Amino acid sequence: MRNERTTPAEPTSRRGTRLLAVAAVLAAATAAAVPSAGATAPARDAAALARVADSVARADVGGTAWHVDRATGRVVVVADSTVTPAGLARISASAGPDAAAIRIERTAGVFTPLLAAGDAVYGGSYRCSLGFNVVKGGTYYFLTAGHCGNVANTWYTNSGHTTLIGATVGSSFPGNDYALVRYDNTSLSHAGGYTAANAYVGESVKRTGSTSGTHGGTVTALDVSVHYSGGGTVRGMIQTNVCAEPGDSGGPLYDGSKALGITSGGSGDCRTGGTTFFQPVTEAAAAYGVAVY
Repeated sequence: MRNERTTPAEPTSRRGTRLLAVAAVLAAATAAAVPSAGATAPARDAAALARVADSVARADVGGTAWHVDRATGRVVVVADSTVTPAGLARISASAGPDAAAIRIERTAGVFTPLLAAGDAVYGGSYRCSLGFNVVKGGTYYFLTAGHCGNVANTWYTNSGHTTLIGATVGSSFPGNDYALVRYDNTSLSHAGGYTAANAYVGESVKRTGSTSGTHGGTVTALDVSVHYSGGGTVRGMIQTNVCAEPGDSGGPLYDGSKALGITSGGSGDCRTGGTTFFQPVTEAAAAYGVAVY
């Protein structure tokens, strides 16, 4: 397998379930349910903002992503097209007197994991993307998305499952979204060229996936929690405005030779754009004790 900006595969047979269709924004209902973006929130320290973020998590509304914006003293909640006015009201009610510290933003489409992206990899009936090649003690592996690792024990280079790559040796989803696959086929190449690094807000980045190829954009937030529609909450994500599509899951987010993230999920597509979330590579590598190369 090439270790060039590969991306994990999503199940091509489940395009219908990713629900990334554009939907109308319920602007009037949103305004009624939650404080408007222009409302003034009183100054709150880090502990207070953390409590507000916890209240958003407790509301347990699928199709939302949230993070603390210390610059504005708000908890920013991004709601996809499945979130109803009742869902927004539940978020507000969960925050109680701190509801004014929440800023609601809407996005078209649906937040879902993007099963099916760098080089394509195939497991079971799914296609994902290879993220970054890694090594530990002379044994070679690659990182991909945890929701890919959860659905297949063995991975191949082709949909006919005739050329083995190797076995899934670790997977974490939800909570995190990373998996580790071992290279058991010694005839496969696995080039390097990356160094693990932490992303920063405003950074220009690129993402590569087996479905949509390479696209660029900007990091818009860090340490984001995402409650995907249909279930599964992940935390500590990198949020970007880079587009992605089903099958791009597991693929790499990078800035030059800096390995930043693994494609997790998002909304939209590469015709209309969207929001995409990434598992930080540094956390995944540390979890498995491997080094990106």
